[in-house]
Amino acid sequence: MSKGPLNSKLPKPGEGKRGEKGYLGYLLRQAAGAHRLRMERALADLNITPPQFSVLTMLAAYPGHSNAGLARLALLTPQTVSVIAGNLERAGLIARRPHAVHGRIQHLDLSETGRSLLAACRERVQAIERELIEGLPPEEEQAIRRWLVRVAAAENPNG
Repeated sequence: MSKGPLNSKLPKPGEGKRGEKGYLGYLLRQAAGAHRLRMERALADLNITPPQFSVLTMLAAYPGHSNAGLARLALLTPQTVSVIAGNLERAGLIARRPHAVHGRIQHLDLSETGRSLLAACRERVQAIERELIEGLPPEEEQAIRRWLVRVAAAENPNG
């Protein structure tokens, strides 16, 4: 049997192009995937997915937005937010109310149950975030934060 590319051992994160010499875009995606997996595991027994957590978080920070506004804030498609909002509403975690002027637009707000569940989720996610910065001096953490914001803002200058 030949030792071709299909039979070779795949590099682990941190090895080869999956390490410090890899493409930045790939490394960002690799890190985002690892972070998402940690979040999925941390929130699983609360029956909340990372996208649902994102919608709840943005709704708490910016109450009263429509599905379209939440989609932009949570970095999801409007269709995905529509499904998530329906599921969260059925679970009693959010409530809809009509827009004061535009009757077809619905505003979303967290319910008390939603606020309580979000607080439990935040504790777990904040623990993961503490692990992310563990061992980093504050100035390095701040530099990483500035860089990530600069990368995001350069691609989307109008929000």
